[in-house]
Amino acid sequence: QVQLVESGGGLVQAGGSLRLSCAVSGRTLYHYAVAWFRQAPGKEREFVAGIGWNGGNTDYADSVKGRFTISRDNAKNTVYLQMNSLKPEDTAVYYCAADNMPFRNYNVQTYFGSWGQGTQVTVSS
Repeated sequence: QVQLVESGGGLVQAGGSLRLSCAVSGRTLYHYAVAWFRQAPGKEREFVAGIGWNGGNTDYADSVKGRFTISRDNAKNTVYLQMNSLKPEDTAVYYCAADNMPFRNYNVQTYFGSWGQGTQVTVSS
């Protein structure tokens, strides 16, 4: 198991940007796929973006394509989510999660055995 800690959330106006970080400890991040999920009030948790162990196999939810970019720095054991052109509907608690396989279907949340505590992102109109 690895431990994940998200940071970088906050309050931003529509059209603004934020960069979330997911710091991983406990084991090297090298062999893990990592994904970001989010949960808005009253809604189910949903997939946002995922990245394979070597930085490839990136995938995004349709709602964030072209606005969000996921990346990773294995040397720093950190995964990032750059969020641009934010919209009020992006308001949610954002979670990062690790799958101990190099790459699988990011939409299957049960594949992800390790989760962070979440960071709040609020986008005002």
